[in-house]
Amino acid sequence: MSTPELFVAAARQCLSIRRKSLSVPQCLDVAAQLSAVDLALKPTLLYDANSAGADQVHRYLRLCQSSQLVSECLVTLDLNGNSLVLNPVEVRSNLERMVHGGGPVVIDVCRSLDEPAVTEPFRAGLKTIAQDLIFLLEGFDAGKEVDQGIYVAERSDDWNLSAVFGLLLGYPATYWFDQTDSFENCLAMTPLTVTTASATWQADDATVRKCCLYSFSIPAVLQKETQSHLEDWKLTLEERFQQQNTLKELTVCQSAVTLPSVCL
Repeated sequence: MSTPELFVAAARQCLSIRRKSLSVPQCLDVAAQLSAVDLALKPTLLYDANSAGADQVHRYLRLCQSSQLVSECLVTLDLNGNSLVLNPVEVRSNLERMVHGGGPVVIDVCRSLDEPAVTEPFRAGLKTIAQDLIFLLEGFDAGKEVDQGIYVAERSDDWNLSAVFGLLLGYPATYWFDQTDSFENCLAMTPLTVTTASATWQADDATVRKCCLYSFSIPAVLQKETQSHLEDWKLTLEERFQQQNTLKELTVCQSAVTLPSVCL
């Protein structure tokens, strides 16, 4: 079987829901994302192709690893019912950067604000979460215990998942809001700049697919305050892209949107 056929077979064997399998394009999209994580072009894949559970995503990853489609170092994370595949070396590097004062810009989008604002006080909470995740990753960054996924239990109930996802996914900026007050935010009708990074994934001579590696937004009003972080993120992505040959034709573009509501 060819590489694309192996990826499709693994997805259909492990990720089907009530006898309904992913389509071939969906299978290949997941495969391209997984390959990007394996190549450290992105630290994490947040699985959302269908409602397959964490156990299913873990079996899919293990089957891809046993077929030598991706390396053994990747691990799965069940975060409050959300399934992720991590490159633990890259994720841990991002988490440690956050703990030591670096990491993404934290943007306060609480509903009580007139407009979003860069915040420092909320960074302390995100640092604590980063430390908890580093502890969970102990031993996995060396490729050990890959037969067991990582499960975040009750400790994540109070975590702001929007901010945590931004951190795990390697975004240069992440949204935070006080969920003890409300899960609503102040981004409605706020001009946003959406950054999208895409590449071409060529699994074999006959299979070429466009793959979206990143897509995130930053409020336009905070463009100056976040510009240096965005430029550093782009430079790092370009440098890593040049160190591999599986994905080609990297494109980073921006667009402006204003939405009546934004769900985080």
